[in-house]
Amino acid sequence: MGYAHEYATAVMRRGRIPMEPADFVPDWSDRPRRGKFFPGAPSFPLPDGGCADEATVERGLFGQPGGGAFTLPLLGAMLRDSYGLTGRRLAVQANTDLGSLPFHAHANWSRGTASGGGLYPVGIHWISGASGPLAPGVHYYDTGRHRVTRLLAGDVTGEVRAALGDLEEAAGTDQFLVLGVTFWQNSFKYNSFCYHAVTMDIGALLETWRLWARAHGLRLGSAFWFDEARLGRLLGLDPELDGVFAVVPLRWTDGTPGTPAPPAPGARVTLVPDEKSRRLLSFPTLGRIHAATLEGAADRPAPGVLDTTLAAPAGVGERVPLPPPVPLDVPVRRALRERRSSFGRFAATVPLDPATLSAVLRAAVAAGTLDSDAETPGAAPLTRLCVVVNHVRHVPVGLYEYDRDTGELVLMKAGDHGAFLQDNYFLANYNLEQAAAVVVPVARTHAVLDAVGDRGYRLVNAVIGATAQSVYTAAAAAGTACGVALGFDSVSFEEELGLAERGEIPLLIMMIGQERPRPADYRYDIVAP
Repeated sequence: MGYAHEYATAVMRRGRIPMEPADFVPDWSDRPRRGKFFPGAPSFPLPDGGCADEATVERGLFGQPGGGAFTLPLLGAMLRDSYGLTGRRLAVQANTDLGSLPFHAHANWSRGTASGGGLYPVGIHWISGASGPLAPGVHYYDTGRHRVTRLLAGDVTGEVRAALGDLEEAAGTDQFLVLGVTFWQNSFKYNSFCYHAVTMDIGALLETWRLWARAHGLRLGSAFWFDEARLGRLLGLDPELDGVFAVVPLRWTDGTPGTPAPPAPGARVTLVPDEKSRRLLSFPTLGRIHAATLEGAADRPAPGVLDTTLAAPAGVGERVPLPPPVPLDVPVRRALRERRSSFGRFAATVPLDPATLSAVLRAAVAAGTLDSDAETPGAAPLTRLCVVVNHVRHVPVGLYEYDRDTGELVLMKAGDHGAFLQDNYFLANYNLEQAAAVVVPVARTHAVLDAVGDRGYRLVNAVIGATAQSVYTAAAAAGTACGVALGFDSVSFEEELGLAERGEIPLLIMMIGQERPRPADYRYDIVAP
C-alpha cells in the first residue's frame, strides 16, 4: 500500500474532511505567472499553420491514426490550437471572479485545452535533434507569444532516449515534446489538492494533441514511465518544485539522422526562470505524493498488467436506446476555439437532442485510453460512464450507466436526481439541475495503484482529464454547452451510484445541455476560428 492510496482517499473525502492545510487562503495578489519567463533568452516565432476542413473532430476522435509526419507548420498549429492563447472572453456568468475580469490584469484568456481552475500549469519543452528545422537544443513553448525560447543549444536527444529506455517509438526519432509542471503555478490556489488537478491537466493536453494529430493524419503516443530524475536534470528542474509527467515522441518529416546523438549526462539547462511571486509555500502532502510517484519511475509496467483494472461491461437493467450520434464534422481548430465552460448558464427550457448526448458519450469513451506506454492497444478503457439524465428529449429522467458496446443507456435508478446533484455540489457557479445531463466518469484508481504502483495515479487521472477534454471538444462541435467540475461530494456520489462494490471512484462531473438565450458575452479572437 503506497502513499498514493492514502492520497486518493483523502481527495475523495475532502468534502467532509478538508485536506491539510484546512485553513489555507490563496494570496491572489502574489499569484505566479501561468507560464515561465526567461529574461534575455533568445526566442523564435512559430508558424500558426492551418487546419484543413477535413481535419474534423469526428476524424480526430474516431478515425484511424495516420502514418504522416510532423513539419514545423504542423507543430506550430498544434501548439497554438492546444495551449496557445486564442482570445479573450468576458461574459456575464456565475463564477466568483466575474467582477475582476474587465480589468486587464485579471483578463480571462482562452485556450483550446481545458484546465482545472483555469490555471494552465503545464509547461511544454520541445527537445529537438539534427532532423529538426531549428538548431538542435531544448526549447520552451511561450504560450502567450506563440514562440519557443531556447534554453540549451546542442543535440541532447540521446539523453531523452536513454531516459525512455526501451520505448519503441523513441528509437526512430530525435524530436520530443516533454510535459512538466511547476507545482507552485497550481498549488498557490489548491495547495495539497494540486497534484490531483495537475495530473488531470496533463491528460487533457495529451488528448487535445492526440485528437488534433489524428485529425491531420498523424499518430501520437505518450510515455508515463521513464527516468524522471534524468530528464529533470537535463531540463534544470528542481525535483521538489517541478515534475516531468509525460514524453511524446514526434515522427518528423525529414527522418532521423543516420547516427543518433549519444547520451550527454553532463548536459543541462542552466537558465532559471524569473519568479513573479514574492513568497513560495510548500505543502507536505503535495511533496509526499510527488515523491511516491517518483518511485519506480523508469520501471515500465509489463504488457497486460492493467487488464484486471479496466472498466467492466455494462450491467443488467432496463435499456434505453439512443439514436445514432450527430456527426462531429467541424474542423478541430474551430471546435477548440469554441470550447468554453458554461458556468451557470444552463437552462432546461429546451430539452437536449438525444443524438447530441449520444455523440458526447461516444467521445468520452474514445478518450478512455491515452495510447500510453502502459496500456494495451485495443483494450477496454480505464473508465466507465454513469449518466444522470435531467432534460433529454425522449429519455426518462434517472441515473444510468452507458453501455459503450451498444450505445445504450442502462437504468440504474429511476427518478429525478436534480436535488441530489445540487445538494452535493460545493460551489455556486453551476446549476446542475438545469443541465440536460451530468456525465460522471468512474475508475478503479486503487486497483490501478495495486497493479502498477503509485505512479499509476498519474495515468488514471490523465485518462480522466483526457475524457473531460474530449467531452468539451465534442460538445463544442455538436453546438451544445459544457462544464466540468471537481467540487462535489465524492462520497455521496459513490453511495448514490453504488460504486463501492466495484472499487470505483467518481472523479469528475461533466455537464452538457442548452444555455439561456441571448447571453451577454464579449469575445475577442487573437486568431480567427
